[in-house]
Amino acid sequence: MAIKLVSVSPVQDELIGKAIAQGDRYTRTLGLLTPPAYRKAAEDGGLLAAVEADEVLGYALFGLPKRSARIRLAHLCVAEEQRGRGIARRLVEGIAERYPERLGIKAKCRRDYNLSGMWRSLGFVPDGEVRGRGRDGEILDGWWLDLGHPDLFAEMESDALLVVTVDHRVFADLRGLADMADADESRALEAGWMADLVELAYTPQLVHEIRDLPDTAERQHQRVALTGLRKLSPDLAAVDERSRELLRAATQAMPDLTVDAGLQFRLRYVAETSCAGLQVLATRDPLLSRLADVAWEVARVRVVSPSTVTLHVDELRQAQVYRPADLMGTEFRSGEVAPGVEDELVAFFHQSGGDDGAAFAERLRSLNEGGVAWRRELLRDGQGRPVALYAWALDGRTLVVPVLRTAGHPLEQTLARQLLFLIKRLGRDCGAEIIRIIDPYPSESARSAAGDDGFFEHDGRLVALLVNVCGRAAEVEAVAGGLARELTVDTTELRAGMPAELAAVVERAWWPAKVIDSKLPSFLVPIKPRWSTELFNVPAMLIPRSDVLGISREHVYYRSSGRRGESVPARLLWYVSEGNSPGEGQMVVGSSRLDEVLIDTPDTLFSKFEHLGVYGRAEVQEAADASGRAMALRFSDTEIFPKSVTLRRLTSLTKGLGLPLSLISLSKISSELFQAVYEEGHRTT
Repeated sequence: MAIKLVSVSPVQDELIGKAIAQGDRYTRTLGLLTPPAYRKAAEDGGLLAAVEADEVLGYALFGLPKRSARIRLAHLCVAEEQRGRGIARRLVEGIAERYPERLGIKAKCRRDYNLSGMWRSLGFVPDGEVRGRGRDGEILDGWWLDLGHPDLFAEMESDALLVVTVDHRVFADLRGLADMADADESRALEAGWMADLVELAYTPQLVHEIRDLPDTAERQHQRVALTGLRKLSPDLAAVDERSRELLRAATQAMPDLTVDAGLQFRLRYVAETSCAGLQVLATRDPLLSRLADVAWEVARVRVVSPSTVTLHVDELRQAQVYRPADLMGTEFRSGEVAPGVEDELVAFFHQSGGDDGAAFAERLRSLNEGGVAWRRELLRDGQGRPVALYAWALDGRTLVVPVLRTAGHPLEQTLARQLLFLIKRLGRDCGAEIIRIIDPYPSESARSAAGDDGFFEHDGRLVALLVNVCGRAAEVEAVAGGLARELTVDTTELRAGMPAELAAVVERAWWPAKVIDSKLPSFLVPIKPRWSTELFNVPAMLIPRSDVLGISREHVYYRSSGRRGESVPARLLWYVSEGNSPGEGQMVVGSSRLDEVLIDTPDTLFSKFEHLGVYGRAEVQEAADASGRAMALRFSDTEIFPKSVTLRRLTSLTKGLGLPLSLISLSKISSELFQAVYEEGHRTT
């Protein structure tokens, strides 16, 4: 009987069970993966089985991250007695055939398994290395299989780390001398494929619990094992205050709780995680799990099981890395750096290598001299502490950034992502076509996030292309190719009809480029002025709103759950459907990139997207329809048009193209109409 490849669905329990059983045979080489991970992969389209006579000969388990065009291969498993039949190759080819729009397949494998020959035979090439978190500190080789799309975009993608704090129970599972019951769930956190996705951290409370262990050998062993995790040192006074808040809330919510040292220890983990600026605490402690709602309501910490981390790593990572809601009301202020204060700034921003404090201060001073008109911008928080610093100037068609630093801050990753897009907007507004960050030591938070915004390494510096073209693939490629040749980097061939996923990567990397003849769909979204004001400040408030960083970078809009053909990724045009007063409104005000569409109950949607800000639970509930469900549109990188497109002009453009126009609800529009409206919104004459 011939071998067939089956994309396993969530209802095929027998196939899922056989894949789990096979994976369990080879945990020594594959790493631990809990049964729910297989079922979640099947739900997401990420479980492919090689089947013969109803038996699973091998399987591939892989992830399809929403914010990345790469495929993340977690398991490639073939039964030992079936090896040599080309099953691994067929599985890899099967993944590629099913997801040709993805850039490629990324995998990791222990170097000491000596499987490089296998990976090469399957077409993979080496792609760096990382040190694993296992007890032996193994080296994991990265492997990459390109699916025939431009290498330039593959290199632009980056994997930001999700930092997770662990309590002592999880730590003992991972590092203790004794084999703990049910420890496999925790040990899945150290699977090779998770090595650059999740970083484990510890807080002072864990050190205290290790210190109190009665067994000397165990105590000494665990103390040494701490070196494999990131050490966090939150402010003690802040932790004490947060602990008191948590205790008050916990005893009010659960009057049956026994207030003792054990409860206080557990709340301390939550408080320390919160005050360190993190949002995820992994535990297998039943009492700590009972406190999950209180931890989220009071401290914005998600208390989750280790299996939840492995199942939802992308969702948790996004919520932790980018949290614009936490910036609301914090009164961040931006202004130019005054001459003479350079020495005072040194203490706030990281320096390394030859960039010591004196050299950094001198470099800042030098930007006040010479013939270049450098703009030196400083961002301060509500207490006046510097939190971000950047400088820039236009050199011909290149925006040059000699300083890009963020200070230690719970929201440093959010600030870094916002600044990168701010710099891109600055470049476009100035007419730049290339951005070059020449800071020899940019903040690590900015460097780690830069890949997602299309920055790539060139001559030891971070560089990005600004391709200000809304047109066909050939037109976008012509401009991008010319810029690439200036930089002496390989150009990229774009084709008409390219998959939506690849077009979205192109448009993000070469923002503000728009590839009109791709398969990336476009939608027109009616929005009431109340919400367009909250989201975009259009129409503008009479009283200026606080400067909230992150609002235009990524957000979520809620509407009724009725589907209108929405698909992801896509482009959005925002149509303000009415005015605050007669004669106002009814205009297209901007465009965004659609990243996710989710239909669920208001409480579920609010919990998932609360970190993106603006909407309260009541507003999300208002959007629900009679079914009790609502739709969330998560979108990013909004461009507010310099010139709004009025309803009269929109109607004229639509008629000119011979197309219908629906303004009642969200509706799909042609790429030609999107292009016409977009160009009209950016028309200067």
